[in-house]
Amino acid sequence: MTKAAERPISDSGIELDRWLRVYRQMVSIRVFEEQVNELYTRALMPGLAHLYAGEEAIAVGVCEALRPDDYITSTHRGHGHCLAKGASPDRMFAELLGKEAGYCRGKGGSMHIADPATGNLGANAIVGGSLGIATGAAFSSKQLRNGRVAVCFFGEGALGQGLLYEEMNLAKLWQLPVIYVCENNLYTEYTHFTETTAGDIQARASAFGLRSEAVDGQDVYAVYGAAEQLVSRARAGEGPSFLLCESYRYTGHHVGDINREYYRSKDEEQHWKSERDPIKLLGDQLIRDRTADASTLEGIQTLVRKQMRAAVEFALAAPYPDVEEVEKHVYA
Repeated sequence: MTKAAERPISDSGIELDRWLRVYRQMVSIRVFEEQVNELYTRALMPGLAHLYAGEEAIAVGVCEALRPDDYITSTHRGHGHCLAKGASPDRMFAELLGKEAGYCRGKGGSMHIADPATGNLGANAIVGGSLGIATGAAFSSKQLRNGRVAVCFFGEGALGQGLLYEEMNLAKLWQLPVIYVCENNLYTEYTHFTETTAGDIQARASAFGLRSEAVDGQDVYAVYGAAEQLVSRARAGEGPSFLLCESYRYTGHHVGDINREYYRSKDEEQHWKSERDPIKLLGDQLIRDRTADASTLEGIQTLVRKQMRAAVEFALAAPYPDVEEVEKHVYA
């Protein structure tokens, strides 16, 4: 597994700006999810949401290696991917609340946000449901020779879907510019992945001849470093790859999953939050490298919280779509 322990940051202005931006994006995802949970507990949000808190380094680290016109596909736990690829929080909150200003005019909700303008081809409530979409986008890129790369985010639960292996097989045969990013947050809903997933996860991709890497998903340096290499080789026509990121979701499977001690302990949760938090790990590294001091990071957090509150207020005040729209933009 690739790790990035004491990794100094280049003193160039571009690199310094990069890691401060990465820190801000990760904080934005964390605060966004906090606000989503609050909207749910206040009974202001219809339905459920699957929070990404704890996994921020994966979405941000991977998307930092992409161009704005590159593609991603997401999952039911997809708010982090959407934000990392450039979506606006106010329109995302509006979508979660079923408002007209949302990315899907309020019809997609939490699990189906899409933003083609930023290359986000959509979240998907079906486990592994976006695998074919990402692979198809990569096929399109190769045929059009436009240099775009497609990234498919999915959880370890999708390792049990036969579609994954069909797509990896095709991607290798056709040398498609696609990267399959497995976010192993250790739990497939309420079951530890070791009880559902046999064998070596990386070996599954290697069996098809895909380049396979594994990284610490809490270390944004490691995620970005691996993603940058895999994106470069895909763009150069060297074919598909598989990136395994070990991570942890801080909350339950969804916002209603509150009492979790029957499948994981509070001590385990506290360990990951106190010792393995991706935002704290990055912040500590930035301070050690003298890229930022504590007051700078606190300032970023304060600004992000202010912006997120404004985004929530925008969504709460936004109108619902007209009832006449109920049959528009619906294809299935």
